[in-house]
Amino acid sequence: MNTKYSDLINQTYYFPQEEFKLNKDNLQFHNIDLMKLVEQYGTPLKFTYLPQISENINKAKAWFRKSMEKNKYEAKYYYCYCTKSSHFEYIMNEAFKNNIHVETSSAFDINIVENLLENGKINKSTYVICNGFKRDEYITNIARLINNGHKNTIPIIDNYEELDLLQAEIKGKFKIGIRIAAEEEPKFEFYTSRLGIGYKNIVAFYKKQIQENDKLELKMLHFFINTGINDTAYYWNELVKCIKVYIALKKECPTLDGLNIGGGFPIKNSLAFEYDYQYMIDEIINQIKIACDEAEVDVPNIFTEFGSFTVGESGGAIYQILYQKQQNDREKWNMIDSSFITTLPDTWAINKRFIMLAVNRWNDTYERVLLGGLTCDSDDYYNSEQNMNAIYLPKYNKEKPLYIGFFNTGAYQETIGGYGGLHHCLIPQPKHILIDRDENGIIGTEVFSEQQTSDDVLKILGYTKKV
Repeated sequence: MNTKYSDLINQTYYFPQEEFKLNKDNLQFHNIDLMKLVEQYGTPLKFTYLPQISENINKAKAWFRKSMEKNKYEAKYYYCYCTKSSHFEYIMNEAFKNNIHVETSSAFDINIVENLLENGKINKSTYVICNGFKRDEYITNIARLINNGHKNTIPIIDNYEELDLLQAEIKGKFKIGIRIAAEEEPKFEFYTSRLGIGYKNIVAFYKKQIQENDKLELKMLHFFINTGINDTAYYWNELVKCIKVYIALKKECPTLDGLNIGGGFPIKNSLAFEYDYQYMIDEIINQIKIACDEAEVDVPNIFTEFGSFTVGESGGAIYQILYQKQQNDREKWNMIDSSFITTLPDTWAINKRFIMLAVNRWNDTYERVLLGGLTCDSDDYYNSEQNMNAIYLPKYNKEKPLYIGFFNTGAYQETIGGYGGLHHCLIPQPKHILIDRDENGIIGTEVFSEQQTSDDVLKILGYTKKV
């Protein structure tokens, strides 16, 4: 009978896959021996595989280049990294090796941009797209960046008052964009996004406050769908409306030459994941080209703001199963050596599913289990995999330690979890390592941060003097 964990995976999915394969009894991720990481660094362990960041960026660039050539689309493509997905320096250093641009969402982002400029990671030609609701410090920081000569900084106007606030602090002429307030998906709690200006009001807003203002140069229309770029009637309907607004605005505003199709690409969240990136880009470029040609206006430069797509597939977490609790006839709880609330908050907050696989013991028989975290919170659990409606893992055996990995966790988890701070029930933040390859393809690792200690936590809580 096919009762081994490896049999289950092979029967359920196409396996091995590009980033996952088996070496005897153990899982490899991008040819990285995960059990060697466990032996060297212990668990719980978080890791970032840096080369995946550059790989995803260059994949997207190639898809857009191919589509623009196919559709004879005579404008440029600009890949922007959405910093809110992960602000860490090691992420920025890897991402900006690839001649890309940056999108910000709050005041401190500008300080990061200034650091990147100072250290030569970006330059004066790098576009800085400033999104979000802007007040006080964010306005001041944007103004400082522009006043210091970074003319490719484009604040995206989110509401009617921001123009006055920006003009009060920025010297001379500057570029701006306008964000469209897209309609939310039908199943969403609200009808319209809280961000941006309504479709029907944008041309009138331009005529009233921008057209005759010599200090302003409108360069971009910004379109963002919260659920991302997906092949749904909802997405295509919103895109068509956006293109119509762009054309109407372009006829009034010759300087307008950029369309920002914000909203990210999905990333792999299951071994059964399927998404035709090239098809989606072809359709987007084709629809924009057809509409602009029919209206006899120039096609816009295309900007994208990929956050999760840039960094998500670079991250992972490894845990040990500490113990198994048989709570009733049907429920076996495997307890991990950390907390989902602490280390993978999206699993708890929005019921997000990541790829989850056993790291070792693939040749052992399997069982159905639930996964529980260390906190005393009843919500600290993970109970099903996409396409399986359950979790199956090699059978628990206290004499044979079992390790499990969660993959493609690189976006948002550290910042939502409160990196370096306090965590629920004071469960410590785990050790985090960076994995890279040299020019010869040799893997190297380094510790970015050690696991939190009791001293770290007590200092935050005020029990010891802060140094």
